[in-house]
This record gives sequence, C-alpha cells and structure tokens, in this order.
Amino acid sequence: MRIEAYNQVAQLYQTSNTKNVTQAAKTNGMGRDEVQISSTGRDYHVAKAAVSEAADIREDLVADIKARIKDGTYDVSPDDFAEKLLSQYGSIL
Repeated sequence: MRIEAYNQVAQLYQTSNTKNVTQAAKTNGMGRDEVQISSTGRDYHVAKAAVSEAADIREDLVADIKARIKDGTYDVSPDDFAEKLLSQYGSIL
C-alpha cells in the first residue's frame, strides 16, 4: 500500500510540475532563442572583412623597389642593414 501511495503522489507531482513548467515557459517566453550582437562585435566584423579584402603585398612599393634594383639605383647602407638585423634578431644572440 505504501508503494502505491508513493507512486500516486509521484505521478501527481510530475503531472502538476510538467504543467507548471510548460505554463512558465509560455509566459516567460522561454523556448525562443535570441542573439544580440554588440556594436563592438559589429565593428570587429567590419574591420575583419576590410583586412581580409586588403592585399598582403603592397604592389606599389614592391614595383618601385624592383624598378630601382633593375636600374641599379637601389642602395642599402650596410650599417642600416646591420642595425635592422641586430634589432630584429639581437635578442637571440
């Protein structure tokens, strides 16, 4: 008898709890997902798209250097080269 009473109470609880949850979900608007993107997120997306559209190589600068090398007018100071090299890789040495 006690087991049957427990089962009856459990069934009543489950039925009333399910109804309450379903009603609460309907009144609270649950069950509907919504996404809001901040203005910072939108700005990030626009900036990322602009960067991806930009070329990795600046063709105007490369063309100028190629032309100067071809003409023999491109001159790099050995001191400047060494300074740049050391500033870039000096910490490794």
